[in-house]
Amino acid sequence: MISLALFQATPTGGNPVFQFIQQFGFIIVIFGIFYFLLIRPARLKQKRHQEMLNQLKNGDRVVTSGGIHGTVVGIDSTTVHLRIGEKVKVEFQKSSITDKEEKK
Repeated sequence: MISLALFQATPTGGNPVFQFIQQFGFIIVIFGIFYFLLIRPARLKQKRHQEMLNQLKNGDRVVTSGGIHGTVVGIDSTTVHLRIGEKVKVEFQKSSITDKEEKK
């Protein structure tokens, strides 16, 4: 039979200031892990995407969020005009451009 003494709470008996610092340190370590594994990579990806949008120019081949491949024929402050066919030009929000294709 298991002794009930094992399930009883043991007295902490330590310095309350040290316990507070220990718990606060644990929270800081968890935040640091979240920052370096989740927040920082997302910010870097967003920054690279914004730089790519700022560097768009006429003649660039791009892909939209809907998967449409086209060539940039005009750029405004918030919109991009793409040629997706021989005589087909479409206007997209600049934010819907997801990738820039490298020239072959």
